[in-house]
Amino acid sequence: MILDLHNHSIKSDDGRAKVENYCKWITKRGLDLDGFVLSEHRQYDSTSDYRALEDEYGILILKASEVETEYGHVLLFGVTEDLEHAFDFADVRNPLEMVLRETQRCGAFAVPCHPSRTIVGMFSHYDELGPAEGVEVVEILNGGGRGTENADAIALAKKYGYRGIGGSDAHIVSHIGRCVTEFDEEIESIEELVSALAGGNYRACSVESV
Repeated sequence: MILDLHNHSIKSDDGRAKVENYCKWITKRGLDLDGFVLSEHRQYDSTSDYRALEDEYGILILKASEVETEYGHVLLFGVTEDLEHAFDFADVRNPLEMVLRETQRCGAFAVPCHPSRTIVGMFSHYDELGPAEGVEVVEILNGGGRGTENADAIALAKKYGYRGIGGSDAHIVSHIGRCVTEFDEEIESIEELVSALAGGNYRACSVESV
């Protein structure tokens, strides 16, 4: 099963894509994509209901969040009401250690994204802060990666023993599906996604390698 684990809609302050338009683009282009995740910046969109779009287009649509820490940006999968109240998602300096601890406590899963990007990527802070503890998985393929960002992320993930996912980090419709994650098992819910991420039976892919 192929999922794009990192995307933004108009719910994010810099997102310009409507969710229905993502679905239309995937269908029109015939993308090899079974579903995608909306990881809105500094928030969790608990109100939007995309079940009608899922039924109409036959595409799984899940919701997550992208929060900010002193180590950079982190994707949170499986956000619960308890996790929403554990810390301020809008805070741009959340301690990564706290985010990882609370995410685990609430049964969710945290993945630092675009880790080799300057300032907003985890690896760019390792010289100053040292390697982060408690990280299991990082986004090694990001659709917005420039230069050697993705190659560096792959190399450093291998060095530190992290598993890797792929996500497009789409902010406009035409960018969805650039980088994805291929899972060995079928996924039908956010709970199953969290379980799959913990299990490790998946691989990051770029559009060229799917």
